[in-house]
Amino acid sequence: MTRAPAPHHDSPAELRQHTPSAAQRRRAAYRRRQTTRSVLVAAASTAVLGTLLVVAVTGAPGWDRVRRSFLDPEIARDALPEVLAGLWLNVRLLVCCAVGALLLGLLIALLRTLRGPVFFPVRALAAGYTYTFRGLPLIIVLYVLTLGVPGLRLQGMPPVLVLGGLALVLTYGGYLAEVFRAGIESIHPSQLAAARSLGLTYRQTMRHVVLPQAVRRVAPPLLNDVVALQKDVGLVSLAGPIDAVRAAQIATAQTFNYTPYILAGVLFVLLAIPLIAVTDWVTLRSARRQSGS
Repeated sequence: MTRAPAPHHDSPAELRQHTPSAAQRRRAAYRRRQTTRSVLVAAASTAVLGTLLVVAVTGAPGWDRVRRSFLDPEIARDALPEVLAGLWLNVRLLVCCAVGALLLGLLIALLRTLRGPVFFPVRALAAGYTYTFRGLPLIIVLYVLTLGVPGLRLQGMPPVLVLGGLALVLTYGGYLAEVFRAGIESIHPSQLAAARSLGLTYRQTMRHVVLPQAVRRVAPPLLNDVVALQKDVGLVSLAGPIDAVRAAQIATAQTFNYTPYILAGVLFVLLAIPLIAVTDWVTLRSARRQSGS
């Protein structure tokens, strides 16, 4: 009996020596030309639009007055150290409030997804919390906690900065709770049934099956809320702590010039750019995963 010849497989050297056909080369060259053309058109349109905006703004009759009041480089240089010191307070507050709001939101979402009539009071309280703090303006929550609560004069009252951070956590915890709940409820019930049939408890099912998938699905909206929180930490200055916004306000009162506010705004934008970039990357990765590419 003769043995059948083994199938021939191209060696790595032969694969490397493969040359594309003429049609493939034409398609690749066409794509390169289209990409170059798109980049040039985008650059040209951006330059034209930017030039028109600069000419329109600088050619306005009151431009010199606005430039002196809002864009004075000397005043910006003098106010920079104090505004940077206040921004460091905003960064620390952002980290603490983001962690607290994420944990609180996850806890509320888990409470709202409990099943059974015995848990109805818990679900009702969790739902009432989300309805209340999603409807209340943040500035009202800040005023109540930072101005009203200290008026009780209770023993062991935390400082105003902590109360302001608590207002941020409570408010954003309501938003994040709904995001987490949407992710949990997006998991098909068959996965819960399969996990329970394998002997996993409800807690093990949520920890090992539901939550990993839910968090991955809602990661983009979670990060968007963190970006929004990054802006709103500046509202804590209404309670008195000297953050970047309060430092800019003090510098403005001393110089009668609004350039420190512009400086604080630019620093907040620079602080937000990494968060926004991470959010866009996670969103794009999630879209590619769902499309299977």
